[in-house]
Amino acid sequence: MASANHIRNPFEMVVQQFSFAFLDAGHQVAEQARHHTEQEAFVIRRIGAHDLWQALKEGAADLGAVREDVFFIALVYPLAGLILAGLALNHDLVPLIFPLASGFALIGPAAAVGLYEISWRREQGKAVTWADARGVLRSPQFGSIFVLGLVLLAVFLAWLASAWTIYSLTVRPLAPATTGAFLRDVFTTGAGWTMIIVGCAVGFLFALVALSISVVSFPLLLEHDVGFGRAMMTSVRAVRTNPGPMALWGLIVAGALAAGSAPALFGLIFVMPLLGHATWHLYRKVVAEA
Repeated sequence: MASANHIRNPFEMVVQQFSFAFLDAGHQVAEQARHHTEQEAFVIRRIGAHDLWQALKEGAADLGAVREDVFFIALVYPLAGLILAGLALNHDLVPLIFPLASGFALIGPAAAVGLYEISWRREQGKAVTWADARGVLRSPQFGSIFVLGLVLLAVFLAWLASAWTIYSLTVRPLAPATTGAFLRDVFTTGAGWTMIIVGCAVGFLFALVALSISVVSFPLLLEHDVGFGRAMMTSVRAVRTNPGPMALWGLIVAGALAAGSAPALFGLIFVMPLLGHATWHLYRKVVAEA
């Protein structure tokens, strides 16, 4: 039985707080589903691997034409990553450094929402600067975009809590005293390999959830007056219709983020804008109005 003086793990407290957000989000999604089951407003096209490469090519063209977005991401993404890693190192949470770094892929679609705005404006032939990313704040759908971002944040925090639980049940009983001892225990003991295998499997499930609900939902919300629940359902339909290409897209995103994270996260200055712009063009190829 829990002690009255029990001090909860910080991730236990976070998960408890965000459970209410999950329940509320689920209620709203169910409500919107009941209102839109008779007719779908969007058609999901079938795509192939060539469409993914074309989206990346078009995203690179946006990146080359609008260099200010590099500055925007340089201020936000690597700085946030370094702060999180610093917190982990300073609070004996070294086992969470990898989950933090890999978990960035879960919240990437929300972090790149300003880039979708830039690609959209460039698509319309408008002059674009990095300040145009702030146009998201004036969008009538900003509330839905914000809530969807909170849903992804909740998924991210749930992943951290799961990673900590897996660590606690495997390597933590060995009580590694230093970072070097921790790494040695991870790669040279059965408990360490159990943590790696189980952690990767659980992480895959979280990545699948995040990809399914967000791959096209943020661009859809920017362009159309739909609720976040409708946008999430459309995104899920896109993944169900194109499981192979979407799985490949997930691997491309994960690989690019891993490569960009290697040099102290600063590679993300270039990787994130490319993926953000490419995601807009992928949305264009997948979703069409009925």
